[in-house]
Amino acid sequence: MDYNTTVNWMFQQLPMYQNKGKTAYKADLSNTHKLAAYLRHPEKGFRSVHVGGTNGKGSTSHILASVLQEAGYKVGLYTSPHLKDFRERIRINGKPVSKQFVMGFIKKHKAFFERESLSFFEMTVGMAFDYFRRQAVDIAVIEVGLGGRLDSTNIINPEVSVITNIGFDHMQFLGTTLEAIAGEKAGIIKPHTPVVIGERHKDTETVFRSVAKAQDAPIRFAEDLETKAYTSDLVGDYQQHNIKTAVVAIQQLQDKGYSISEQHIETGLQRVVANTGLRGRWEVLQEAPKIICDTAHNREGLSYIVEQLQGEPYKQLHIVFGVVNDKDLSSILPLLLKTATYYFCRPNIARGMAAELLQQQAHKEGLKGDIYTSVSEALEAAKGAATKADVIYVGGSTFVVAEII
Repeated sequence: MDYNTTVNWMFQQLPMYQNKGKTAYKADLSNTHKLAAYLRHPEKGFRSVHVGGTNGKGSTSHILASVLQEAGYKVGLYTSPHLKDFRERIRINGKPVSKQFVMGFIKKHKAFFERESLSFFEMTVGMAFDYFRRQAVDIAVIEVGLGGRLDSTNIINPEVSVITNIGFDHMQFLGTTLEAIAGEKAGIIKPHTPVVIGERHKDTETVFRSVAKAQDAPIRFAEDLETKAYTSDLVGDYQQHNIKTAVVAIQQLQDKGYSISEQHIETGLQRVVANTGLRGRWEVLQEAPKIICDTAHNREGLSYIVEQLQGEPYKQLHIVFGVVNDKDLSSILPLLLKTATYYFCRPNIARGMAAELLQQQAHKEGLKGDIYTSVSEALEAAKGAATKADVIYVGGSTFVVAEII
């Protein structure tokens, strides 16, 4: 199989959460442990940082990788989902895994994957860990896929665990209260391993402290700690939370003997995009009219987006908006600005919510706009209607952003 055929096989033949949703979710690690043993435990072949949370874990992972790269380390980075190409998920010093490795890994192990009915995410984690071990990375930053306790990445024993924050997302898997969700996220806390919590909330603090105490894991709440005011090439206002969380995590690595200077931190923060290839976080695609896209997709993430949009100067705001079909619209639509003109669309994946349904629910919240057959058509309509003094925002789902960058 060539690269495209290989990736299509991975997407179509095996369950994958980003396309199928709940039916692809596996609530145990038995397959992952089986795969790790089959691959001769690649997770033991490199040091790591484990990053979970509801929002910001992708940005925080990229920030950590960028700083570590500036410090001279060979850094693996595993994140999900990808925007344009599967290989974005697995990088070393910002360079995506080669097509040859992806093809070779699948060809070599395809019979095992089929025999054991491994999920897309399980075999992708195995691929990443095997690649990092073979390439002898100094350290890898590993982003949790979904939850924490039962996520396929949760077989590593990291140098430090990071939980950015807790919000209401994926409640069909993780629980309907913040305490329950925090309990799942806290599953990445390991014995005697420092854990950094990005934000303090009264509903979740007790959960994190209880798990950390049981694991004898030193716990630090990043927002309580004094750090200097850093700037970054990640310009979204919400990134300040992620920056502080990453810096506190870096401090834990420094305490463990990692050679990371203040200059490495400052330069790494200024070169996140250049060093790691991160895209889709308050990314300005053009000016006049200004077009901004962001992958925020839940209540907590979109609340930051709306706040920042309110600070943008514009004559009229145009919002290209689409979501997946398991999204709780009652939690996000009331946040959105009623003064904007909306262009409702469906992301081109099986889980995409029909634009007609999205429009109907949005109209109940006083959000007015037309429906379009695709994200690109919606964006073109917004461009056609906008003046140079307007702002166009594209978002609601990672998959919406993926179609326009």
